[in-house]
Amino acid sequence: MLRLNIQNETSRLRAVILGTALSNGGTPKVQDCYDPKSIEHVLAGTYPKEEDMVLEMEAVAEVFKKYNVQIFRPDVIENYNQIFSRDIAFVIEDKFIEANILPDREKEYKAINQVISQIAPENIIVLPEDCHVEGGDVMPWNDYIFVGTYSGDDYPNFITARTNFAAVKELQNLFPKKIVKSFELRKSNTNPKENALHLDCCFQPIGKDKAILHKNGFLVESEYEWLLNFFGEENVFEITKEEMYQMNSNIFSISEDVIISEKNFTRLNTWLKKNGFTVEEVAYAEIAKQEGLLRCSTLPLIRD
Repeated sequence: MLRLNIQNETSRLRAVILGTALSNGGTPKVQDCYDPKSIEHVLAGTYPKEEDMVLEMEAVAEVFKKYNVQIFRPDVIENYNQIFSRDIAFVIEDKFIEANILPDREKEYKAINQVISQIAPENIIVLPEDCHVEGGDVMPWNDYIFVGTYSGDDYPNFITARTNFAAVKELQNLFPKKIVKSFELRKSNTNPKENALHLDCCFQPIGKDKAILHKNGFLVESEYEWLLNFFGEENVFEITKEEMYQMNSNIFSISEDVIISEKNFTRLNTWLKKNGFTVEEVAYAEIAKQEGLLRCSTLPLIRD
């Protein structure tokens, strides 16, 4: 049996589900895309090729092996995008929570059955149908659970709005001892530079007390200010609109000292090294074209 344990984003990683780019299904039609950045690359003829994405993901798998992390991969569904394992489920404490995702993606969840079958059934949680949530919007941080949401009346009009307020309330019910803090995110179906698809597209805690932030990703300035004060301005790396678009906040922590990052994130990686982090740099720019990066394609199961 797997003894799940996730208290935060940065404790030493022991087991993870890493998505797969195998049999990815080629370039989708515009109407089948779930986010504005994918649409942009489909229209420009620059949508990533399967072989390039497979290479990028294998490089991440190698980094995990280097740090003795147990890696699980989904069963491959033919002609189907299974890169972003964070979307389909997430772990808080010892609970494995199935994300209520876009209905088209139900089979992605079934493809990780070899993992789910190793979890005690009482620790598997299926949320009520009216709770919409994806793992990219949920960040356990010790006493807190940070949740990205969108509660505008026009929620149904945004394919980019993935987590609703019903899910925020349900997480509070499930984890009464934690403080569930929600953040309204800026959404756009058409402009990737004005769209925070998930919370991890504009914010991520790193190390013990630091964070990466992008102000414009937040709809409510006071919520952004709250995070800035919570971590302290001197501990925050503020990314630009262009860096958010390139997914600079979507890196992934193996521990409080070790971070996997995209090799082109020059300004961020320099800052991380200056602040004492070991940065494992990988090429991930092709996968980033689908508005997701390292955090999106990993689902941590066990951290110390």
